[in-house]
Amino acid sequence: MIWIFSFSSYRDYLIRKTIQDQPKLIISEEYTKLIELIAITIFILGQIFVLSSFYKLGITGTFLGDYCGILMDTPVTTFPFNVLNNPMYIGSTLSFFALALYYTSPVGILLTIEVYIVYQIALVFEESYTKWIYGQKNK
Repeated sequence: MIWIFSFSSYRDYLIRKTIQDQPKLIISEEYTKLIELIAITIFILGQIFVLSSFYKLGITGTFLGDYCGILMDTPVTTFPFNVLNNPMYIGSTLSFFALALYYTSPVGILLTIEVYIVYQIALVFEESYTKWIYGQKNK
C-alpha cells in the first residue's frame, strides 16, 4: 500500500513539475480565462471521480483489494462506479489533462495521452482479473 501510494504521488509530482517547467503555448488574452475556467472545471470533475472512488473503496479496496485477496462483499456499483467503470483512472487522467490545459502545456497533453494509454493497458489485465476473482469467490 505504501509503495503504490508513494509512487503514485511521485508520478503526480513529476507530471505536474514537467507541465509547469516546459514551454507553454501562447494563447491570446481573450481565450486565457476561458481555458483556465474549462481546466478548473475538468480538474474538479476529475477529483470528484478520484475522491469518491477512494471513499467507496476505502484504503484497502483502493490499494490492496483484489491483488491481496481482500475482496468486498460485492463489487461497488454506486456512484461513481455507476457512471464510469474505472472512475479513479478516468478522474486521474482528467486531472492531468486539466493541468495541461491550465498551463497551456503541449508536453502535458502528450503526458496525459501516455497516462491514458498505460491505464488502458492495465485495464486489460485488471478487469479480467477482477471478474475472475469475484467469480471464484462466488463459487
